[in-house]
Amino acid sequence: MEKYTGSLLGLAIGDALGATVEFCKPGTFEPVREIVGGGVHKLAPGEWTDDTSMALCLAESLLQTNGFNPTDQMKRYVKWFREGYLSSKDHCFDIGNATRDALLSFEKTGRPYAGSTNPWSAGNGSIMRLAPVPLFYVEDPALALEMCALSSATTHAAKNAMDACVYFGGLLLGALRGESKERLLADFYSPIENGSFFEEMTPELSAVARGSYKQKDASHIKGSGYVVESLEAALWAFHHSSSFDEGLLLAVNLGDDADTTGAVYGQLAGAYYGMEGLPPRKCAIIKNRKLIEAIAVRLYQNRYHPSRLFP
Repeated sequence: MEKYTGSLLGLAIGDALGATVEFCKPGTFEPVREIVGGGVHKLAPGEWTDDTSMALCLAESLLQTNGFNPTDQMKRYVKWFREGYLSSKDHCFDIGNATRDALLSFEKTGRPYAGSTNPWSAGNGSIMRLAPVPLFYVEDPALALEMCALSSATTHAAKNAMDACVYFGGLLLGALRGESKERLLADFYSPIENGSFFEEMTPELSAVARGSYKQKDASHIKGSGYVVESLEAALWAFHHSSSFDEGLLLAVNLGDDADTTGAVYGQLAGAYYGMEGLPPRKCAIIKNRKLIEAIAVRLYQNRYHPSRLFP
């Protein structure tokens, strides 16, 4: 359970820390070390953005429907978009273009798989919220990876976005199961035998799964909104650090889409290091921390078991 709370709260910590320097170019700001708020959204210290809001929406959907219900997920995302449901404020104040377009499409058609398949729409808006899916389906890795792909398709159906969610979902499953960092970051790590999946990856994403980030320094890493670069940046920070906080500072101080780089990193590092590995000062300041922890506990307690189909 400590890994569950670590992953979900780690996501929020990365989001809240990175939001301060979101959209800032590398080298144009004083490196951040503590959660101080501010930034383009003028946040109070500890408030988080769309990354955490959408993750909580996804978690609540999995819990309330006792499984994967894309229509319910989209209804919750729309409720966040329109009413501020599970926002750190009383309204939605940050939403990506691809997500907005998908939600508007869903409102018109009622079709939940509304994500664009255009390769140019392969943003990081689905990987940033992914953790609840592997947390819920950890007992069935093959099903978990299938659901990771589908959880992306609701708003981001481009191949790189969906494949990145499958690969990253596998890393999250491995971290939850206690795999070593060396094993997690080995070439083409997967919690299941699935060689064909990696053969079908685009060359860009395949390079990341092969460890492209291991030999790069910060000047060659981009914490951008493009899902491949976003994932590479988070894994670069995870690889080049030995504690949650050390890696988090590497991730968010890349600037650009810093809140999401922090959120992606925070999901994996939080699952790997566990709740006790999170920095206490940063935990203490997170808005609605108890709610986030309670949702993580519920995901652990109500996680899917294959045997539930055979009472």
